[in-house]
Amino acid sequence: MPTIGERGRLISSDKVEGTRVVNATGDDLGHISEIMIDKPTGQVAYAVLKYGSFVGLGGKLFAVPWDVLSYEPAEDAYVVDLPEDRLRDAPSMETTDRLDFSDSDRNRQIHAYYGSGADWYNQPF
Repeated sequence: MPTIGERGRLISSDKVEGTRVVNATGDDLGHISEIMIDKPTGQVAYAVLKYGSFVGLGGKLFAVPWDVLSYEPAEDAYVVDLPEDRLRDAPSMETTDRLDFSDSDRNRQIHAYYGSGADWYNQPF
């Protein structure tokens, strides 16, 4: 089945998944493995960043708040203003685990770590 791809300001989720993520100095931080959408608001909440894998195996998953990412067309990558060593210390999960987004305290911790201004996770479900 063909995908829709890009239409002006909009982009299909399958085009976002697999896109590189770099920091402000151009260091490769991995790629987006999936995006998480807040069902009640329809807003993209997180990009799940896969970091540190070798030939697609292993590594860690990081839930990066969507509002701290910006797309850089010249790099064909999303940019997060975060040094690589700070990313390594961010809240994460092994790739064999599933990220749990139902814990509002954990969501607050993630958003505070990245300096995110989003507050969708404080809204009643």
